[in-house]
Amino acid sequence: MVVNVRGCNFSTTDSSLSGSSSSTAAAALWDPAAPPSPGGLSRTGHTVVAVCLGFILVAGVLSNLLTLLIFAKFRSLWTPINLILLNISLSDILVCVFGTPFSFAASLHGRWLIGEYGCKWYGFANSLFGIVSLVSLSILSYERCTAVLRASQVDSSDFRKAWLCVGGSWLYSLFWTLPPLLGWSNYGPEGPGTTCSVQWHLRSPSSVSYVLCLFIFCLLLPLVLMVYSYGRILVVIKRVGKINLLAAQRREQHILVMVLSMVSCYMLCWMPYGIMAMLATFGRSGLVTPMASVVPSVLAKFSTVVNPVIYVFLNNQFSRCFVAFVKCSEEPQSVHGDEQPTPRTHLSSFFYVHRQASLSSSEPQTLSQSRNTALCCQRKEGCTLFVHYTP
Repeated sequence: MVVNVRGCNFSTTDSSLSGSSSSTAAAALWDPAAPPSPGGLSRTGHTVVAVCLGFILVAGVLSNLLTLLIFAKFRSLWTPINLILLNISLSDILVCVFGTPFSFAASLHGRWLIGEYGCKWYGFANSLFGIVSLVSLSILSYERCTAVLRASQVDSSDFRKAWLCVGGSWLYSLFWTLPPLLGWSNYGPEGPGTTCSVQWHLRSPSSVSYVLCLFIFCLLLPLVLMVYSYGRILVVIKRVGKINLLAAQRREQHILVMVLSMVSCYMLCWMPYGIMAMLATFGRSGLVTPMASVVPSVLAKFSTVVNPVIYVFLNNQFSRCFVAFVKCSEEPQSVHGDEQPTPRTHLSSFFYVHRQASLSSSEPQTLSQSRNTALCCQRKEGCTLFVHYTP
């Protein structure tokens, strides 16, 4: 093991360092009287990181707090699927409040400020809230997929499943973030020593097994579920587009953009951090430099700013409430009295019309006649023709 305390750069090839030198290094790192070290990052580098973290702190708190306030003000937003969105905003704002300020202050001073137990708390809190957000994103994608695929009426007043999903996301996250506090791996300094996380560099069997499980079950598995769920939704929308109506094509393009945005932002924010952790664990010693470890860490924290924009502010229903909130007006009429059918209801309408179009296609009718038939069916049913998917 090589420990460069001055630069706070921890690289490990062998976990058999003697207890005396390990404790000496730790004591030097946690010593609040120690001068700021210019090692791993230059003063300019620490300042750049501090500026990025300051922006993430302010933007993340404001955007997620605004989201929570709007949810609290407009009761029409209280639906089971929006409860999962609320859980994402809650976990993101908790990261901004209980994690980001410590790394921001540490970057300003060029060293960690709140000692060993503060470092463990920071690593645990950021891991806990981050995994809650990741799991909630995957649950949200799966719930949207099942809502679109099942052509049956949804009881929007039944919150039991939504609360189970929310509670399950927290229990699942606790299951994977408590072990380092109990001896399976450990939380400690990361990168230039201004943040803390799981000790990726440790090569003991216990640490390697934990990092591998964390990568598979808390990063890769949610990503696979998101890709599967949104892929199924796109297939359904493609089938709608075969009717060749302009509205279906516009909706297909809109949903395609939203799905690509969701998956791309997930990949951009979290995959670099996951890849960095795997390289630090299984790569050669010194492969991950302090600067290389800082960038993925900052990107992961940036998800607290991206999530409200992608999942909330681009939601049509929420956007109307946001405008009403800014204008200090009452609940918008289009939201308050619109009691729209749920996605399952819209899908059942789609299948009905699609069957009608398929039957009529066996007769020598023109495309315009099929379109008129479909539109007529839409008016008779009294609900939207196509799958109403609100990202």
